[in-house]
Amino acid sequence: MKPPFIYQPPQDNIEILHQDDDILVVNKPAGLLSVPGRLPEHKDSLISRIQEQWSTALIVHRLDMETSGVMIFALNKTTQSHLAYQFQNRKVEKVYMARIWGHPTKDTGCIEAPLICDWPNRPKQKIDHQHGRHAITNWEMLKKEEKTTLVKLKPITGRSHQLRVHMLYLNHPIVGDRLYGTGDALNYSKRLHLHSQSLSIIHPNKKQPVFFTTQASF
Repeated sequence: MKPPFIYQPPQDNIEILHQDDDILVVNKPAGLLSVPGRLPEHKDSLISRIQEQWSTALIVHRLDMETSGVMIFALNKTTQSHLAYQFQNRKVEKVYMARIWGHPTKDTGCIEAPLICDWPNRPKQKIDHQHGRHAITNWEMLKKEEKTTLVKLKPITGRSHQLRVHMLYLNHPIVGDRLYGTGDALNYSKRLHLHSQSLSIIHPNKKQPVFFTTQASF
């Protein structure tokens, strides 16, 4: 049985990757909520900490609590609208790194498996080919290890828990996944080995492509 979840977010300083008049880009640590949760003990979050220094900062997208890596914030309403349009219309190029349990039989692949909320077990998601929302993930093997494999993941859509459920769908769950992992895959690590390595957007003001990246700590 999995031990009960206790929210203990890291207290390290947030690493700033880029800042200008319109956007703020940070390296989100694993274990910190992107936005406050409903319960009082879940109020500490990345946006809450960011707004202590940048009071106008606004959410554009989210990363799961357990996921680390590149996350971008708008510093004004106009920028928020620009970035929201890019995310909603799949104009943002996203690359994730993950360590999965086991060894895929192919070097690359594309997963097309629709997702829907698993309501009796929420916040978990599940594959549902009849009622689920369209979801696509491209993946590429990077390094085969003794029991695990490092992979590069490129989500085309941005569904909740998409990468975690799609890797599980391949029978290669991401290691350290408290929500979807079991047995050796779960116990391999105390943290989820999923990292938002890079984001590429069109800068809302400069109208030029900009690229942000940070390496995974695992």
